[in-house]
Amino acid sequence: MNTGPQEVFRALSDPTRRQILLFLAQEDLAISDIAERFDITRTAINKHLAILEEGGLINSEVSGRERRKSLAPKSLKSAFEWLGYFEQFWDIKLADLQREISRDMKEKKETGK
Repeated sequence: MNTGPQEVFRALSDPTRRQILLFLAQEDLAISDIAERFDITRTAINKHLAILEEGGLINSEVSGRERRKSLAPKSLKSAFEWLGYFEQFWDIKLADLQREISRDMKEKKETGK
Protein backbone atom coordinates (compact mmCIF):
# COMPACT_ATOMS: atom_id res chain seq x y z
CA MET A 1 0.00 0.00 0.00
CA ASN A 2 1.37 3.40 -0.96
CA THR A 3 0.20 5.61 1.88
CA GLY A 4 0.90 9.32 2.00
CA PRO A 5 1.51 11.46 5.04
CA GLN A 6 -2.12 12.64 5.21
CA GLU A 7 -3.44 9.13 5.95
CA VAL A 8 -0.60 8.43 8.35
CA PHE A 9 -1.15 11.69 10.26
CA ARG A 10 -4.88 10.96 10.48
CA ALA A 11 -4.09 7.56 11.94
CA LEU A 12 -1.58 9.05 14.39
CA SER A 13 -3.85 11.91 15.46
CA ASP A 14 -5.64 9.92 18.16
CA PRO A 15 -3.98 8.88 21.45
CA THR A 16 -5.80 5.54 21.50
CA ARG A 17 -4.42 4.68 18.07
CA ARG A 18 -0.92 5.74 19.11
CA GLN A 19 -1.21 3.48 22.16
CA ILE A 20 -2.36 0.59 19.97
CA LEU A 21 0.75 1.10 17.82
CA LEU A 22 2.93 0.98 20.93
CA PHE A 23 1.34 -2.32 21.94
CA LEU A 24 1.80 -3.73 18.44
CA ALA A 25 5.43 -2.60 18.41
CA GLN A 26 5.97 -5.09 21.24
CA GLU A 27 4.00 -8.02 19.80
CA ASP A 28 1.32 -9.04 17.30
CA LEU A 29 -2.08 -9.12 18.98
CA ALA A 30 -5.57 -10.45 18.36
CA ILE A 31 -8.33 -7.86 18.28
CA SER A 32 -9.69 -9.23 21.56
CA ASP A 33 -6.26 -8.77 23.20
CA ILE A 34 -6.14 -5.17 22.03
CA ALA A 35 -9.72 -4.46 23.15
CA GLU A 36 -9.16 -5.75 26.68
CA ARG A 37 -6.35 -3.21 27.18
CA PHE A 38 -8.77 -0.29 26.78
CA ASP A 39 -11.88 0.89 28.56
CA ILE A 40 -13.85 1.35 25.34
CA THR A 41 -16.09 -0.92 23.30
CA ARG A 42 -14.77 -3.48 20.88
CA THR A 43 -16.66 -1.61 18.15
CA ALA A 44 -14.65 1.51 18.95
CA ILE A 45 -11.42 -0.52 18.86
CA ASN A 46 -12.41 -1.91 15.45
CA LYS A 47 -12.91 1.64 14.15
CA HIS A 48 -9.47 2.65 15.44
CA LEU A 49 -7.93 -0.44 13.83
CA ALA A 50 -9.64 0.35 10.52
CA ILE A 51 -8.13 3.84 10.52
CA LEU A 52 -4.70 2.42 11.36
CA GLU A 53 -5.05 -0.02 8.45
CA GLU A 54 -6.14 2.78 6.11
CA GLY A 55 -3.02 4.64 7.15
CA GLY A 56 -0.97 1.57 6.32
CA LEU A 57 0.37 1.39 9.87
CA ILE A 58 -0.87 -2.08 10.73
CA ASN A 59 -1.38 -5.38 8.97
CA SER A 60 -4.11 -7.90 9.56
CA GLU A 61 -3.75 -11.66 9.33
CA VAL A 62 -6.31 -14.38 9.95
CA SER A 63 -5.06 -17.07 12.30
CA GLY A 64 -7.73 -19.69 12.89
CA ARG A 65 -10.76 -17.84 14.19
CA GLU A 66 -8.73 -14.84 15.22
CA ARG A 67 -7.69 -11.81 13.28
CA ARG A 68 -4.23 -10.74 14.44
CA LYS A 69 -2.82 -7.27 14.00
CA SER A 70 0.83 -6.41 13.53
CA LEU A 71 2.78 -3.20 13.17
CA ALA A 72 3.64 -2.07 9.63
CA PRO A 73 6.13 0.74 10.29
CA LYS A 74 7.06 1.28 6.64
CA SER A 75 4.18 3.73 6.18
CA LEU A 76 5.60 5.91 8.94
CA LYS A 77 8.37 6.78 6.50
CA SER A 78 6.19 9.20 4.52
CA ALA A 79 5.30 11.11 7.69
CA PHE A 80 8.90 11.00 8.89
CA GLU A 81 10.14 12.40 5.59
CA TRP A 82 7.55 15.17 5.65
CA LEU A 83 8.49 16.10 9.22
CA GLY A 84 12.17 15.80 8.35
CA TYR A 85 11.88 18.90 6.20
CA PHE A 86 11.14 20.92 9.35
CA GLU A 87 14.14 19.54 11.21
CA GLN A 88 16.27 22.25 9.63
CA PHE A 89 14.31 24.89 11.54
CA TRP A 90 14.91 23.12 14.86
CA ASP A 91 18.60 22.80 14.06
CA ILE A 92 18.83 26.55 13.42
CA LYS A 93 16.96 27.41 16.62
CA LEU A 94 19.04 25.01 18.71
CA ALA A 95 22.27 26.43 17.25
CA ASP A 96 21.05 29.96 18.07
CA LEU A 97 20.24 28.87 21.63
CA GLN A 98 23.65 27.25 22.04
CA ARG A 99 25.37 30.47 20.88
CA GLU A 100 23.34 32.55 23.33
CA ILE A 101 24.16 30.23 26.24
CA SER A 102 27.85 30.24 25.33
CA ARG A 103 27.84 34.03 25.08
CA ASP A 104 26.09 34.39 28.45
CA MET A 105 28.53 32.00 30.10
CA LYS A 106 31.49 33.88 28.62
CA GLU A 107 30.09 37.22 29.83
CA LYS A 108 29.50 35.85 33.33
CA LYS A 109 33.03 34.46 33.43
CA GLU A 110 34.49 37.81 32.33
CA THR A 111 32.43 39.87 34.79
CA GLY A 112 32.70 37.37 37.64
CA LYS A 113 28.94 37.14 38.07
